[in-house]
Amino acid sequence: MSASATHRTIDAIWRIESAKLIAGLARMLRDIGLAEDLAQDALVIALERWPDTGIPDNPGAWLMTTAKRRAIDLLRRNKLRDRKYEEVGREIHAYAEDDIVGALDGEIGDDLLRLIFTTCHPVLSQEARVALTLRLLAGLTTDEIARAFLVAESTIAQRIVRAKRTLNTAQVPFEMPVAHELKERLSTVLEVIYLLFNEGYAATSGGSWVRPLLCQEALRLGRMLAEIAPSEPEVHGLVALMEIQSSRFKTRVNAKGEPILLMDQNRALWDRLLIRRGLAALERARSLGRPLGPYALQAAIAACHAQARTAEETDWARIAALYEALARAMPSPIVELNRAVAISMAFGPLFGLQLVEELTSEPMLKDYHLLPSVRGDFLFKLGRFDEARSEFARAASLTRNERERDLLLKRVAECPISE
Repeated sequence: MSASATHRTIDAIWRIESAKLIAGLARMLRDIGLAEDLAQDALVIALERWPDTGIPDNPGAWLMTTAKRRAIDLLRRNKLRDRKYEEVGREIHAYAEDDIVGALDGEIGDDLLRLIFTTCHPVLSQEARVALTLRLLAGLTTDEIARAFLVAESTIAQRIVRAKRTLNTAQVPFEMPVAHELKERLSTVLEVIYLLFNEGYAATSGGSWVRPLLCQEALRLGRMLAEIAPSEPEVHGLVALMEIQSSRFKTRVNAKGEPILLMDQNRALWDRLLIRRGLAALERARSLGRPLGPYALQAAIAACHAQARTAEETDWARIAALYEALARAMPSPIVELNRAVAISMAFGPLFGLQLVEELTSEPMLKDYHLLPSVRGDFLFKLGRFDEARSEFARAASLTRNERERDLLLKRVAECPISE
């Protein structure tokens, strides 16, 4: 394997393993910032050694063992309390390379959930909680997080640095909160899991359209959360949304990894088991007797697609109505953009275009690639090809995802040239 191919493989392994690594180290050290530093140290060592020695059979175990040994060395150098040093020393034996898989499987799920609840502690602002958790749990770059929130990268970087410092100063324990504290942090935890799933469902950047392992991790965490908080309708709403969206994975890309849009997907290949699980979770949310919140409303929209046997049978009028309800529950220009798409599908592209024109002056959407992409699609359907071509080209210049850029450039080429 070439050095560049090895580095790409290491990058992929890091994206998969980093959250588990940080969670395990944070449980041991009770210091999230230090845990992230040691995890990064292990990555640097891997980048130095693996191109020569080859990638280990169990790279996650190798990284965990290396990071924990670094933790031992650090504690020794810093002459921390003998009791803590002995405690960490005992723990390292449980993570020997031969049996680390069992150790990870036994507690890693709880560690990840503890990590989410720790980084979503009320001592942090809402924005800081989400940014820090996405950085540690999803391994997203500051740029990817900034694009998800449509803010400057420097803003996100500052939030993350301040958040780690605040948690350390406040000595926030690395543990699951008790019942009354759990509810205080629940909305942020749900938001983080949702954003984690979205990054896997449509990657912000890179050469892949989807990152299924992120979605699987988010769905697993959501299911665990539903067991912990069974009376919270939005927990079931989020699980329902993720179950239904996950049912489409086999049809979201072709054999070449190129995106397949929703209306072009082969619905016979959608995973019916996941759809049934999603519909059951949505029913649980409804059965709790409270108005549907943003996640449950999005799950209801996804259910409309899942229950339509063909794209032509989709109940777009109902979807448009659900987006209107979602806009009231969670006002957002992105929700309005999605509502414009639904109205276009239900009543024609001219109506959708009128709504999109109102969003062109929205500051949050200034560099959001889907705004010109959607506007270009409406213009194309209306036969205004020169304008559509310009919009698709602008969208292609804004996206950071290579696959999405290729798709948008194809849309540029599809626009007939006026004579």
